[in-house]
Amino acid sequence: MTEQASRADIVIAGAGFAGLALALALRQGLGDEFNVVVADPGFARPVREDARSSAIAAGARRLLETIDVWNAVAPDAQPILDMVVTDSRLGDAVKPVFLTFAGEVEPGEPFAHMVENGPLTAALAAKARDVGVTLRASAIEGYAIEGERVSVRCGDGAVATTLLIAADGARSRLRELAGIPTFGWSYGQSAIACTVAHEREHGGRAEEHFLPAGPFAILPLTGRRSSIVWTEEAREAERIIALPDELFHDELEQRFGLHLGDIAVVGPRRVHPLGLTVARAFVAERLALVGDAAHVIHPIAGQGLNLGLRDVAALAETVVDAARLGLDFGAAHVLERYQRWRRFDTMAMGVATDGLNRLFSNRSDALRLMRDVGLGLVDRLPGLKRLFIREAAGLVGDVPKLLRGEAL
Repeated sequence: MTEQASRADIVIAGAGFAGLALALALRQGLGDEFNVVVADPGFARPVREDARSSAIAAGARRLLETIDVWNAVAPDAQPILDMVVTDSRLGDAVKPVFLTFAGEVEPGEPFAHMVENGPLTAALAAKARDVGVTLRASAIEGYAIEGERVSVRCGDGAVATTLLIAADGARSRLRELAGIPTFGWSYGQSAIACTVAHEREHGGRAEEHFLPAGPFAILPLTGRRSSIVWTEEAREAERIIALPDELFHDELEQRFGLHLGDIAVVGPRRVHPLGLTVARAFVAERLALVGDAAHVIHPIAGQGLNLGLRDVAALAETVVDAARLGLDFGAAHVLERYQRWRRFDTMAMGVATDGLNRLFSNRSDALRLMRDVGLGLVDRLPGLKRLFIREAAGLVGDVPKLLRGEAL
């Protein structure tokens, strides 16, 4: 380590939801003397418009409230008050409802809100600056372990730290440098994401139409708008996304229907390939993975962002507990606690979303009959539905403090 290297307690690679939320949680949990650096070359680039929106489950919302970010996005957050699930073919005149969910985990507390990604990222970054997190507009090019420290090589200079966090996305450079393998597969599907405006109020209702090619989700936003997450086979998705506006509208309306009146796409439309990827380890020597660097799952249940914020809550609590006891919070036994906490939940969610996608994204009449009977049975078991809602909200099992709305 050279003498010119700056010092930090923790360096985080990546300024997405997970990286910024973790920086805030650590800074607030351990105080102004705890130096957190977030390194991301994106800080130096103009903000790119993000057509996506995310379902923020109740547990994740409690985390955002606790780190004092939720108030900045709450006025434009749309509570999901109701959800319906249908199973049909594209040409079916009627989409029968097989399953409905009321939208509260507790009286007066919706199980999820829809929030647009761009404003949420901006709110996290602004709060990070306010509390003194160091934001460096630089990529991490490499690192080396030097005893109980990590020498981190950034494009704008070196940093010596105790713990390095990889929050740098699905194609994590740090995960690759650490030699952590992944397992998973492509689904041969892509998700088309866009926002639509419509004539009528949605009433806070989310809809998930299971079609043979994959789920078509209509997720409510504020102001007579909805976010669309539309799954198709990869080649078909590329064909559809390249269509002229009028023909794209026709394809969209065929799936969306007319129940909310006339619709129009507002803003950009994008396509994202879908697959399952899980790191074989969530930690290495003085390194921890969070968010998409650790796992990428199918969006069928809207759990990707929420799974990453569960990582944030568990890792922040692990580090804060160790630091307050005067322990080396980058030591292997400390990081192992985080890995044990998150591996089972991640694998369970990955298996669940993979199974749901395989069960519903097919053209088998026999499977369709079986799943529709199953959906109907679940719809008649309110206790089971409540359990599903609490599981999706991140409130089942060994729940970290931040997801319970408790400060570290």
